[in-house]
Amino acid sequence: MSHDAHDSHEGPIKTPKQLAWAVFFAFAVPILVIILLANYVSGQFKPAAGSTGMEAEAVAERIKPIGNVVVKAAGDLAAMKTGEQVYQAQCAACHGTGAAGAPKLADAAAWGPRLKGGFDALLNSALKGKGAMGAQGGGDFSDYEIARAVVYMANQSGGKFDEPKAPAAPASAAQ
Repeated sequence: MSHDAHDSHEGPIKTPKQLAWAVFFAFAVPILVIILLANYVSGQFKPAAGSTGMEAEAVAERIKPIGNVVVKAAGDLAAMKTGEQVYQAQCAACHGTGAAGAPKLADAAAWGPRLKGGFDALLNSALKGKGAMGAQGGGDFSDYEIARAVVYMANQSGGKFDEPKAPAAPASAAQ
């Protein structure tokens, strides 16, 4: 056999020292790559020295409730909004432009069939919702304020409804 034939079947590792180094790097390089990738991926979320992320105020801000409940007194008429104020705040977005098929304010032709149904039907539609209009009951305004807005819109559009009666004041706790 010639010497060239023998060399063609040998690999690049010729000595035991080269074999030891090859085995070492075969294990060390992948482990090093895995460690570096793990640090790269998780390194973005580690707070730096002196970070305020774990201070009491920062923690309280992160775990605070999303919303809160505000209980309105039903008998507080001074704080109650007028029909026009409720219309401007809540209803004008659709009823001012006719969006989503809402009858425009002061459009007697569009409001005529609705007015024939009476105040109770209009109020029921406003409180429970109808078509694309969502329910307003339990929203930002009390049912009484919504009723005042219904009367305002209906009367601006050819209706002759009386202002709804104010809700009775709740019984005093001292009694």
